[in-house]
Amino acid sequence: MTNLDTREWLLTNGLGSFASGTVSDVRTRTYHGWLFAATNPPSGRDLLLSHLEASLEVSKGIVALGTNIWGSGEIKPTGYEFLRSFDINPVPKWIWGDEHWQLSRQLLMPYYCGEGCKEVNSHSHRILIHYRYDGIETAILKLRLLICDRDFHRQQTAAGLQFSQLLGQQQVCLQAIASGHFGKPWYLRWTQGKYQADAFWYWNYVLPEETRRGLGNYEDLYSPGYLIVTLQPGDSITLEARLGFPDPQQSPLLPESFAEAVEAEQERLSQIFGYIQTKNRDWKSTTGLLTSQALSAQENHLPPASCPLLNTQSLIWQQLLKASDQFIVYRAAVAGPTIIAGYHWFNDRGRDALIALPGLALVPQRYELAKGVLHTFGLYCRHGLIPNAFPDVDGEPSYNSIDAALWWIETLGLYLEATQDWEFLADQFPIVQQIHKAFVGGTRYNIQVDATDGLVGWYARGVALTWMDALVNGQPITPRYGKPVEINALWYSALCWMSQWAQRLSQMRTEDAPRLAKQAQRYTQQAQQVKVSLQKFWNPMLGYLYDTIEPDDRRNSQIRPNAVIALSLHHCGFSQQQGRQILDLATYRLLTPYGLRSLDAIDPEYVGKYTGMTHERDRAYHQGTVWSWLIGPFIRAWQRFYPKQPIPFNWQPLIDHFLADACLGSISEIFDGDPPHTPRGAIAQAWSVAEVMRHIQGFP
Repeated sequence: MTNLDTREWLLTNGLGSFASGTVSDVRTRTYHGWLFAATNPPSGRDLLLSHLEASLEVSKGIVALGTNIWGSGEIKPTGYEFLRSFDINPVPKWIWGDEHWQLSRQLLMPYYCGEGCKEVNSHSHRILIHYRYDGIETAILKLRLLICDRDFHRQQTAAGLQFSQLLGQQQVCLQAIASGHFGKPWYLRWTQGKYQADAFWYWNYVLPEETRRGLGNYEDLYSPGYLIVTLQPGDSITLEARLGFPDPQQSPLLPESFAEAVEAEQERLSQIFGYIQTKNRDWKSTTGLLTSQALSAQENHLPPASCPLLNTQSLIWQQLLKASDQFIVYRAAVAGPTIIAGYHWFNDRGRDALIALPGLALVPQRYELAKGVLHTFGLYCRHGLIPNAFPDVDGEPSYNSIDAALWWIETLGLYLEATQDWEFLADQFPIVQQIHKAFVGGTRYNIQVDATDGLVGWYARGVALTWMDALVNGQPITPRYGKPVEINALWYSALCWMSQWAQRLSQMRTEDAPRLAKQAQRYTQQAQQVKVSLQKFWNPMLGYLYDTIEPDDRRNSQIRPNAVIALSLHHCGFSQQQGRQILDLATYRLLTPYGLRSLDAIDPEYVGKYTGMTHERDRAYHQGTVWSWLIGPFIRAWQRFYPKQPIPFNWQPLIDHFLADACLGSISEIFDGDPPHTPRGAIAQAWSVAEVMRHIQGFP
């Protein structure tokens, strides 16, 4: 493994489907494959096409270009030894070769259709593959199909599983059969070559990342056959894998289809974000230089931290915009947009989506998108709560969150400040009132405002309702029962928003003006009460905020980043002196080059590495693990309380990570609390990318 570049790449299609793998082309995760199709967007993700195993026959012999790790520990073949370069822009591109020949491969997962399109069907899930050969002689390219039909969380085994294949004109249709049930049909088509049916199983691929995570780590892949293509120097072949049965009316696959699809995707991004990658020569040359320097197969595949291109802000911004778009997906259940929390394994989650929304949608001025996501989550409001998670299959969302509804109000406020869309406020205000009524009167999990101080509390065993929500054996690691500090800061900000909105609506609706004016007055009085009561969280001995006021009125004095979140909201109930003391201590105890630790490193409960079996990782999740999204609240709080002082954060390590580490062109979910802060968790996380975007553009 020491010579394998296992940094990852990611492609998405706006429906929840994705493709992913590594630079050296070895599969190290259950989530690596070329066509994970979200058959119930954005859920129901199943792996259909694992990959094509390529070999090239030239006069000197046959060169196997694949790389696999087997159950015996053997790496065979070792195609990575022929890898000369890898580039992530504009699409993933590998170049293998020696002094006599060169073979390139590019992958593209086309977006299902233009922004706002509602025409979704099974044929929207597809991937295009393009090979080009250059050399001094004729060569023969062999592409062996390796296929699956499995849920994206599980591994495939050969037992009891068969596949049918039906060969047509330059295409083959494939379908799994297990216990008399048929799987999802899909097909592969190509522009040239001869297909040969040659079916057998490959057993015991090993997936080392799953080994490290203590999960299932062996997979069997089925090969129905292979494609043989004779290539002259300069020749190319394009293939397409697509969900569903072949459609006789579809456009033919042509040699130029891949280039046209790349251009269409670049044009789509240009229309959304206002820049054109394909026509920007500086963009293409700088990314090419970066990857040729960083990813040469002759070197160690690690880009130098001093690379001057890392300081090219326009390049970074364009990359961030592209990364942000990967999290925007279509939810079929409501025919509207939502936000995937992270790849590979997360679905859309209320809290994550709402925290990420300002960076992903308001910063790049995708206001219709922001409005659509707010509307989507508003539709799911029940008992005054917004869902924290949606299932991978049909079923009821999970409402196990105390703060998703409050984040919905906070994000709605930011949207309205940016757009002045008061008609949308009028449309959504009943949901705001529903949330307020539920919190004041009481709702699930004993969530209720304490009439004596106006603060929000909750108590229910066996659940964790704040963002620190890890469970082990059904027990919360950080339960935070009672009155959590950031929840009450959100509650205070929500009441301030409600007061402003009721007052504005009273001016818009003359017939309801007296009633709305009284509501505004009531919200203002509640906000004032909460602001006074927030002082219960002040710990004068530490100069910090108690993390939680527990049900028996004890105070939890652990130093966690929730105090920083409380300072970062649009309406803040803490004084200048308190804010500065909190930030000074957070800088000293929590700040790292990649975000904030979730717990002070000198706390007895601190866990510095997010490693081991699932239960070990879950115990570390919020007990010291660094969360990169928290750098956003830290910066916003710093700019509020120290407006004339430079932010005490070196941005370069996180930008280096974004451009050249873990998942190239995205930001990991978490990092170890201990140096060197190894990236962990999901390889691409929505709120991680979103908070970097908010900082770079200075969005409040």
